Amino acid sequence: MADQPLTSKALHPSAQRVAAALAERGVLGPVHQFEVSTKSSADAAAALDCEIGAIASCLVFMLDDEPIVVVKSGANRVDTKQLAHVARGVGVRQATPDEVRAATGQPIGGVSPVGWPVALRVFIDDTLGGYERVWSACGTPNAVFATTYDELVRLTEATPLTLH
Repeated sequence: MADQPLTSKALHPSAQRVAAALAERGVLGPVHQFEVSTKSSADAAAALDCEIGAIASCLVFMLDDEPIVVVKSGANRVDTKQLAHVARGVGVRQATPDEVRAATGQPIGGVSPVGWPVALRVFIDDTLGGYERVWSACGTPNAVFATTYDELVRLTEATPLTLH
């Protein structure tokens, strides 16, 4: 890894909250926090020294004014027309930073698949299933945790989505 992870005692309070929510659900991680940004998939892959496709980015979209989350591989893009069709909605747009924070309690680039104020509908990129280990944000743009595709599906009750 490009940067050494900090101990859990040194985690940012938001990352500590997500790590606690993960632990309550049986997710062991590990959790890593970096001095460098892991806000983008490319940043996270560089910090972790892994393939960009193994980064599970949590993006918030507005589907007919309802926030939904797509957990996608860092190697893929979301086709909003396809998402609207699969999610049975009319219009989809990427959420604003304020809408992301309101829906998840977390900032863009740090949205974790858990720890939200309310449950949200979640869709997951099925290409993440091709990786033994994937990494997702842990509540801040500098913290990530290790997981698997199956664990993410279980944690989020996500509907699989084909993005390739």
